[in-house]
Parts: sequence; structure tokens; C-alpha cells
Amino acid sequence: MIKQLLLVFLGGGAGSALRFLISKNLNTLSSIPLGTLLVNFFGSLLIGFIIGLGMKQETISPNTTLLLATGFCGGFTTFSAFSFENQALLKAGDYFNFGIYSAGSIFLGIAAVLTGIWVSRLG
Repeated sequence: MIKQLLLVFLGGGAGSALRFLISKNLNTLSSIPLGTLLVNFFGSLLIGFIIGLGMKQETISPNTTLLLATGFCGGFTTFSAFSFENQALLKAGDYFNFGIYSAGSIFLGIAAVLTGIWVSRLG
């Protein structure tokens, strides 16, 4: 149990640090929090790919899945940041960008998970 907690902890720390760097550099480029949107998209794609590989002939060990899917992707993707940023868009009365950001995050995230699973099954 300690080993699994350590794997999740290490993966989560790496994912959170990378999310911070991406969001810090990209969120100021647009009125939509672009960094968070991209992090959630690529994190969803990655978790779909990891889960897909795990389902495909058990290519990934349970410990690797803990490190990458639960830890890294859990720390990397940012539903709490997504919720906070949507609240800020609503508070500012920016309903157009709120709609684009919310719908884009949800639909792109789901599509990315499905794509990741599909890509993992190729070959």
C-alpha cells in the first residue's frame, strides 16, 4: 500500500508542476483559459491511452497505471481550476467565453479519452 501511495504522490506532483507551468504561460494568451483547456484535453487523451493500453493484453502494470493515470493525469488535469475559471468568466459576465470554454472542455475531454483508447488499440 505504501508503494502505491508513493507512486500516486510522485505522479501527481509531476503532473501538478507541469500543469502549473503550462497554465502560467498559456492562460494569459486568450480570454479563455487556454492552458487549462489544453491541459485537460491532453490529460484526457493520455489517460485514455494509458487505460486503453492497460486493457490491451495488460501491456501496462497496475503500478504503472497508478503512477501515470491516477497520479500524473490526476495531478495534471484540473477540474477544480476549470470550475474556478468558469466562475470567474460568469462573474465577469463573459457568457460567450464561458459557453465555449465549458463546452470545449467537456466535449474535447470526452473525445480525447475515446481517442486515447482507440489509439492504444492500433497495431
